[in-house]
Amino acid sequence: MLFVEIISNILFVLALGYYFMTNMQWYSYKLERVLFHHTKTWWHLVYFLIPLFAYFVASKVQLSIVVTVIYIGMLVHWRSGQDKKLVFTGRVKRFFVALIFFTFFLVMLKFVGFKYESFAVLIPLFLAHFVSLMMEKMLFKGFQMKAEKKLKEREEMIVVGITASYGKTSIKNYIVHILSAKYKTYATPRSVNTFGGVIKDINDDLPDDTEVYVVEMGARGEGDIAEIATFVNPQYVVVGKIGPAHIEYFGSLENIRNTKMEILQSKRLKEAWVHESAMIKPEAHIHSFGKEITDIQATLEGLDFTMDGETYHANILGAFNAMNIAAAIKVARALGMDEAIIKQQLQTLKPTPHRLQRMDAGGKVIIDDSFNGNIDGMLEGFNLASTYGGRKVVITPGLVEVDDEFNVQVAKRADEVFDVVVVTGDLNYKIFQENVDASKLVKLESKDKMQEMLIEQTRAGDLILFANDAPSFI
Repeated sequence: MLFVEIISNILFVLALGYYFMTNMQWYSYKLERVLFHHTKTWWHLVYFLIPLFAYFVASKVQLSIVVTVIYIGMLVHWRSGQDKKLVFTGRVKRFFVALIFFTFFLVMLKFVGFKYESFAVLIPLFLAHFVSLMMEKMLFKGFQMKAEKKLKEREEMIVVGITASYGKTSIKNYIVHILSAKYKTYATPRSVNTFGGVIKDINDDLPDDTEVYVVEMGARGEGDIAEIATFVNPQYVVVGKIGPAHIEYFGSLENIRNTKMEILQSKRLKEAWVHESAMIKPEAHIHSFGKEITDIQATLEGLDFTMDGETYHANILGAFNAMNIAAAIKVARALGMDEAIIKQQLQTLKPTPHRLQRMDAGGKVIIDDSFNGNIDGMLEGFNLASTYGGRKVVITPGLVEVDDEFNVQVAKRADEVFDVVVVTGDLNYKIFQENVDASKLVKLESKDKMQEMLIEQTRAGDLILFANDAPSFI
C-alpha cells in the first residue's frame, strides 16, 4: 500500500505542476497575473483547489490513487480543449526537473522517519517554483550581458523604437518595408515586444549587417517600456495611438500614457513622433502628429490619404492605418529617403498578417482581423464590412481586458452591420445576448467546431470578418 501511495503522490504533484506551469506560460510567467488577472479564475477552483482538498481527504483513508487518476483524467480533458497547450521550453523543463527532484527527495525522507503528511504535495511545487525563478534570473542576467555586448559592438546601427496602445506591429512592419529600399533593415519578429523577447532576439537572430533595427516595445505595467528603451536606446521613436488596451493592468488611461512615454528616456534620442492622443507639448525634437493626416478614404479596395501636401495610396485596409503608415513615412523622411521612393514602396506594402488581411476564397470575401483586439480597430473593421453589398457575418469573442462598456459598443455596432453574429466562448457572450438580435446571434462553444459552423452559417457571396481571436484560456 505504501508503494501505491508513493506513486499516487508523484503523479499528483506532476499533474499539479502541469496545470500550474501551463497557466504561468499563458501569463508570461507572472504569478500575480495568474492569480489576479486570469479571465477564468474558476479553473483554479476546479482544477487545483478542489482536487487538492479531495487528495487530502482521500489520503486519510488511503484512496489518494483514486483521486489522482480522476484528476489526471480531468486535466487530459481540460488540455484537449486548449488551443495554446504547454510548450516544453528550457524554462519549463528546468521547472519540472526541480519538481521531480523535490518530490523524490520528500518521498525518500519517509524512509528515514520523516512524518510525511498529504499536504506535503504542495512543498515540491513551492520549492520548484522558487528554484526555477532564481535560476531564470541568473540565466537572464547572462543573456542580458551578452545582448548588451552585441549592441556595443555595433554602435553605428540605427535603432528605431515603436510603442503604442495599438498598431505597434503594423507601424513596425511598415517602417521596415519602406526603409528596406535603402537600408538593410531588421525588426523584432511577430509580436515580440517584451524585454526578455528583445534580448533573445538580439542574441539569437539580429543579423551582423543590420543597418536599421526596428524594435517593438510593449507593456503590462509601469517601467516595462523604460526597461527596453534604456537598453536599446533608440535614436528615433514613434509613439502611436494611446488608448485603453490592457487598462486592467494599468488602472487608468493616464498610467497607460505615462508608461508609453517612457520610450523617450533613450539616451541617444534624436527625433520622436508622438500621436496627438498622448497630448504632449511638442519640443524641437519631439513632434505631435495626427492632425496633418487628412482626406482619408478607406474602402475594401485600399487606403488613400493626404499628409503635408502629398497624397498617398496603399493596398491596406482600415482608416486607422493612415496614421500607422504616416508614422512610417515620417521615420523614412528623417532617415533621408526620397519621397518618390517612399511612394513606390507603398505600392508593394502588404497588410500585417491577421490585421484586416483580405482573402477571397470559395466565392466569399474573408477579412482576417484576428490579431486586432482594440476597440478602434474592431469598429473600423465593422465599418469596412458595412460597405459590402452582400450578406455579412462576423466571428468574434469581443474585446479582452477592457471595461464592459466597450464590448457593449462592439455588440451594438455588430447588430447594426451584420446579418450573423457568431460569438466564440463565454467571456462576452452575455453582453452580446443583451445587445444583439437573438435571430442573428450564434454561440460557438469550441473552436474545433468552427468548420462545421461556417458550413451551416455562411454561403457563397458572404463577407466573413474574423474580429479578434482570444485563445481558449480567455
